[in-house]
Amino acid sequence: MFVKRGLIFAASVSMSALCSHASSAASQQQDRQTSPSDTHKLKVKSSRISAQSGPRKNEAKPVFGARGAAQASTETFIVTGTHAYNRTARTSSAPITVISSAALRRSGQINLADALTRVDPSITTQNLAGDAGALTSSIRMRGLNPNEVLVLVDGKRRHVTGNIYADGGPQQGSTPVDLNMIPASAIDHIEVLRDGAAALYGSDAIAGVINIITKRADHGLNVVAQTGANAYNGDGWQYLVGLDGGFKLGSDGFVHLSGQAYHTDFFVSKSRGTDDHRWTATSTWPADSNHSQMTPEETRGNLSIEWEKPITESVKTYGLITYAHRHAESYQNYRLPSTAPSYYPGGFSPREVIDEDDFQANIGVKGDNLFGFDWDLSTLYGQDGDVIRNKNSVNTGWLSAYGWSPTSFRAENYTMAQWTSNFDLRRNFNIAHLVPVTFAIGAEHRLETYQIKAGEPASYLYGGAAAYAGLTPQNAGNWQRNVWAGYIDGDFHPLKHWDLDFAGRFEHYTDFGNTETGKITTRYDITRRIAVRATISNGFRAPSLAEEHFSSLNVSPTGATGLLSTTSAAGRLIGANPLKPERSTNVEGGIVIEPLDGFHISADVYQINIRDRITGAQAVNGQIAYNAIALTGVQVPTGPGVDISDISANYFANVGSTRTQGVDIQADYRWRLHHYGTLDLSLAVNLNRTRIHHVNTNAFGQPMASAQTIGYLTSAAPRSKIILNAYWTVGRWDVNVRQTRYGQTTSMLSYDDLAPAAIRYSTTQFAQFVNTPVWLTDLEVGYRIDPHWHVALGANNIFNQRPRRLNPINNYLGPRMYDQSASGISIVGGYYYGRLNVGF
Repeated sequence: MFVKRGLIFAASVSMSALCSHASSAASQQQDRQTSPSDTHKLKVKSSRISAQSGPRKNEAKPVFGARGAAQASTETFIVTGTHAYNRTARTSSAPITVISSAALRRSGQINLADALTRVDPSITTQNLAGDAGALTSSIRMRGLNPNEVLVLVDGKRRHVTGNIYADGGPQQGSTPVDLNMIPASAIDHIEVLRDGAAALYGSDAIAGVINIITKRADHGLNVVAQTGANAYNGDGWQYLVGLDGGFKLGSDGFVHLSGQAYHTDFFVSKSRGTDDHRWTATSTWPADSNHSQMTPEETRGNLSIEWEKPITESVKTYGLITYAHRHAESYQNYRLPSTAPSYYPGGFSPREVIDEDDFQANIGVKGDNLFGFDWDLSTLYGQDGDVIRNKNSVNTGWLSAYGWSPTSFRAENYTMAQWTSNFDLRRNFNIAHLVPVTFAIGAEHRLETYQIKAGEPASYLYGGAAAYAGLTPQNAGNWQRNVWAGYIDGDFHPLKHWDLDFAGRFEHYTDFGNTETGKITTRYDITRRIAVRATISNGFRAPSLAEEHFSSLNVSPTGATGLLSTTSAAGRLIGANPLKPERSTNVEGGIVIEPLDGFHISADVYQINIRDRITGAQAVNGQIAYNAIALTGVQVPTGPGVDISDISANYFANVGSTRTQGVDIQADYRWRLHHYGTLDLSLAVNLNRTRIHHVNTNAFGQPMASAQTIGYLTSAAPRSKIILNAYWTVGRWDVNVRQTRYGQTTSMLSYDDLAPAAIRYSTTQFAQFVNTPVWLTDLEVGYRIDPHWHVALGANNIFNQRPRRLNPINNYLGPRMYDQSASGISIVGGYYYGRLNVGF
């Protein structure tokens, strides 16, 4: 088996039950919490089989596999990871999980990203984030970077955020799709593909693909309201109101509108051990004034409109427009009263603020019988614009020079945009009347643009604003690139129970040249109850425009951290090389069995090799870091309290190559209890391990990855994650109980202000810290008042489990008592909520 520039020598067997608790029989059928207007949604008609194109009118499409058409008639047809018609998750040749909107609601989470972590074991979020990175939501799959997860909406590529995660950690460099900018009320279900899919979708699809399928109902109205808070801390209140509804567009079209408004308060840890180290018995300010370890305050509103309208018997137009606005704030480290006594005699806590506008418009026309092909011509434009500000702050250097200082600063603006156009064709035919084939071919053009606008002069001159210095004119710029692509995919059925799929893709990047990727997938149904499948592919991810060009300066009370552009003189001073693309090889293997009707068990193994992983290189500190930052035109703060060893700098680099190996185990069973209702039981497990097997060197021949960097890549995500779920419905009642176990994470932590001087702020010596495994218990009890009204009360993490606390010498200034880099349980502890659903 051969793919040019991506030699693939392997075969694997991959199979999944594809029906975890999130996609169990209960999620595939009408859910008791779903309103009457939603009853048709999850039994998808053939006109909705693909976001790219639908089957020709009145043509019966074949369904192959052991279970055949009888199964397809009761399950959702998938559109992810295949161009075949009428394929379900169970009959798919790639591992797919379908997560219903009902399962997402039962998670108890308001944010879509957090809801996914509750129902899918391969998906995690970083439990904490710092600075402006805390203001954008992201997910990780199989422990890999958010940049290596591709997000689609109705099969179309979703644009990414402009707000780069600049701080060190496993997410450094990521500009992910922010799932929370999509109205949850617009979602019908989500398809999660756990497989490399670069040959089908292009760059970024290395860890997997999230495909969000939106609602298309032409009638009905659904309303949801939810509120809750952390009962143990008494803060972190959240409020959500969402609605959606549809109406007919003429006699044969539809329009579906969705909207959501959301607010969450700050959550700040208020327990023993969070006092600021600088506090003494004679201090005039409270010991717990430092709130830098927190979850941000956020207010968000988002809207969507989707429509479809035939213009002839065989041609229809369609579109989807989403818009969201967010205002969010995060606390930074407390500044002592001595910092600016004329402005803040009691000291102050600066806040980083984001005002974000996010929109995407997908417009297309599709039809059938173009020389025998179904076809889809579409174009989409998505943009995320961010204004980053500092408030409740001061520029002490400006104050010294001019006798006054602003207290609010515009630090920078980011704009990230993608304009993507696609033309897709596919059709069914037979080879010699013996071998059924689904053939697909398509082309794509994508224009990516990235803009950085400098901040106000007072935000960066004379050392910059406290906490976050603005970007200078030297940091600013406009960059763009074009991506041209073409793909071909053939799905063959040499035998009735054997599926064989070949896909290949060519891409040309105007800044990184050509790449070819390929994928080979096969499935064989041995019996009605046993099947195996195999997939192997190679992938490609070009460095993002932000990874190539972004630079910034974060200012702490005792020093500063500079992230330097790889293309700048400052970056080259400390060893930066031009970035190269990441290249990957994915192998999947597994088996699925159905020992009893309705009882599904699967086990999958996988391996993902990635060359030239992109993340922050090993930092340097001291005078060389000071000199490098100065080359950007920024004056690094100096004066009392600033430690030269706490001034550090790094840059994005291809630090090395990793190998990720893991196992997915899933099982589910629907137990019909007759007069006592129905009980849906499920188990979902992800075991995951990443190892680094090669470390690259910089321009000076020095290793690019420190022990801390290696820890970010290999052990900051849980080694395992287990989800046990039981969903019981009887009469008007429904009860959902979920047990989630997060496995161990291990980080290499910096030595901070209380450490001995010899190792304080070292960039080469670190302390190993282990977050031990933790079980979380979630419970929701619901009651259907009548066919239209449903109420639920729930609690997530009932027993208030939290991560382990850090050693004081690794806790910068005192309030940061949890490991900020771990991708595991949240710091907020128990969360209690109530929800009302209304449907007409």
